[in-house]
Amino acid sequence: MELNLADKIIIVTGGAKGIGEGIVEVLANEGAVPVIVGRNESDNLQTLEKTGGKGFQVAAELTDPAENKKAVEAILKKYNRIDGLVNNAGVNDGVSLENGSYEAFMASLHKNLVHYYLMAHYALPALKQSKGAIVNIGSKTAETGQGGTSAYAASNGGRNALTREWAVELLKYGVRVNAVIVAECFTPLYERWVKTLPDPEQALKRISDKIPLGKRMTTSEEIANMVAFLLSERSSHTTGQLVYVDGGYVHLDRAIA
Repeated sequence: MELNLADKIIIVTGGAKGIGEGIVEVLANEGAVPVIVGRNESDNLQTLEKTGGKGFQVAAELTDPAENKKAVEAILKKYNRIDGLVNNAGVNDGVSLENGSYEAFMASLHKNLVHYYLMAHYALPALKQSKGAIVNIGSKTAETGQGGTSAYAASNGGRNALTREWAVELLKYGVRVNAVIVAECFTPLYERWVKTLPDPEQALKRISDKIPLGKRMTTSEEIANMVAFLLSERSSHTTGQLVYVDGGYVHLDRAIA
């Protein structure tokens, strides 16, 4: 299927690693121009090298509100347009109810939610001009809970709510807004976490066995393929949707043999 993404300028926050890196690679393969916004310039550039150098990067600390504005301004200075925004940057940082604090909770909201709003806010004039699309990356934690990660769960609940709210607010501009919800996706960060557990191989098997479709982890490429579709004209009548690319983890009975 031709997605007609050639030469589209698409921002991907946290695009240097993990799911974000997978999204950047798929977009580049589709002919789009991915623009990575992430805190580490060398990581950003390293990922762009894998695309053959196609794309652009802006080093920005997204927990700083001013850096969000500067990043969008730098992109507009170079390209004078924005066709899509993928809000992806964030981290499951384990700020819990029992052992967290006000300061840690608020810091986590800035890591995981506030910049979603700010990037969309500053990119919106350009997205209105291009009738572009926004895709928010979310997590199952907003629905399933996980334990020990109050701030991250709250942030993902906020991401889901903003997706629906923006879809309504931006209808009149033809700007579509959707979310891709991730459950268990095997990334380098996930792999490092698994290795901290007793008997990592068995731990990974226990997790994978709970995923109904194929008893396996979702790949970054599978997430990225859905993101590309939602950014494209092929999903032209899809907005306000939370799309679960999770092998049925959230909504299917995990007791299925």
